[in-house]
Amino acid sequence: MDHKQLKYFLALAETLHFGRASEQCHISAPTLSRQIKQLEKELNIALFIRDNRSVSLTAQGKAFVEYARSSLAQWRQFKSECQDNGQPLSGELSFYCSVTATYSFVYDLFAKFRQQYPAIELNLNTGDPALSITHVLNDKEDLAVAVKPAQLPQGTSYLPIGQSQLVIVAPIMACPLTELLSSQQSNNIQWSQLPFIMPEQGILKDRLDQFCKTQAFTPRVYAHVSGHEAMVALASLGFGVACVPEIVLAQSPFKDQVRYLSSLDLIEPIEIGLVCKTKRLTDPVVTVLWETAENLFRL
Repeated sequence: MDHKQLKYFLALAETLHFGRASEQCHISAPTLSRQIKQLEKELNIALFIRDNRSVSLTAQGKAFVEYARSSLAQWRQFKSECQDNGQPLSGELSFYCSVTATYSFVYDLFAKFRQQYPAIELNLNTGDPALSITHVLNDKEDLAVAVKPAQLPQGTSYLPIGQSQLVIVAPIMACPLTELLSSQQSNNIQWSQLPFIMPEQGILKDRLDQFCKTQAFTPRVYAHVSGHEAMVALASLGFGVACVPEIVLAQSPFKDQVRYLSSLDLIEPIEIGLVCKTKRLTDPVVTVLWETAENLFRL
């Protein structure tokens, strides 16, 4: 097997969709299918269960995910360590963050990094920030922007890069929720009467759960949503109120379609930082990005 096949396998294992995986790998779906079949033939096991409508991992396929991620991470580190010191540092780096973080933190970091290390290939993946640390721990990504948890997992390193207040927002448009809020006093909001757009998981959910406990009410949940940006969109449409980082709201195209409720000082702010496995800092490519961030984000 070669490292490209491992990359193809991981793309399909993540998406469980030949079309999306082939687009992600910049190859055709038939080419991806052939590469997976070759890999299965070499291993003499079935990695996926396929039918006309779905793709799923076999038990052996699930076990092979960890091997593939670990092998690719070790290969990247080995290549970095074997480079000639007289040549520009090169290699590959995978990075995970939310869409908002690409505007707020990552753009400036990547701009400075690309200027100093143009031969290093940066692979940026975006998604729910609640998954950032999990992706790093599972070797899915080298580094990630994450909200700092109450306790960092053992074996991880953390570099603070910013903070954000958490705010509760409500729609401006005419709708039943707006009418309900207009009948209440701004300094005495009846939270138990309001529908909430809730985050599915992560520190934001923990903060909101603590807010509900402090205010002594059980929230009426309209929907659980993955991703802070989507929560702002649903709140702007009047489906419910949403608790989101102020930094997300500042970048949202819907920021002018929502308003703050009077709870800005009732929820503990979040701290945002860069996370990676501590052992990955022995990789020169990971180290130089970490050092670039240290110099850029001096809090």
